[in-house]
Amino acid sequence: MRFTSPVPGKRARIEIIPLIDIMFFLLASFMLVSVNMTKVENIPVNLPVALTGQADFGADMIHIAVDKNGGAWVEKQPLTPRELNTVLTNRFQHNAKLPVFIGGDADTPHGEMVKVLEFVRQAGVQKISFTVAPR
Repeated sequence: MRFTSPVPGKRARIEIIPLIDIMFFLLASFMLVSVNMTKVENIPVNLPVALTGQADFGADMIHIAVDKNGGAWVEKQPLTPRELNTVLTNRFQHNAKLPVFIGGDADTPHGEMVKVLEFVRQAGVQKISFTVAPR
């Protein structure tokens, strides 16, 4: 003999949406921590101050520092314009979306910054930004 329960039975189910939310949170946290762990090494320059400055660094970026005399430095190595062009074209061939950041000393003449900008453009790089110190 079979008895039926007066309470309707519900089937147990596993809710997977909260698990997906937790995994996305962990993924985003890991990405933010790994981005902040990259260390950029270049010569120290006295950057001009800007209101809209943001920190944006990564391992797949090139940071060019321009000193007061107009010399270009990449990874603490002084480069001639020809060497700079070679470095940029080699890195651009490996990564077509290569971002380049140009940081000049506050006392660097504008014309020297434009010369470095032109060398970067001649190498074919499209993503170019100037680094500034946040206020």
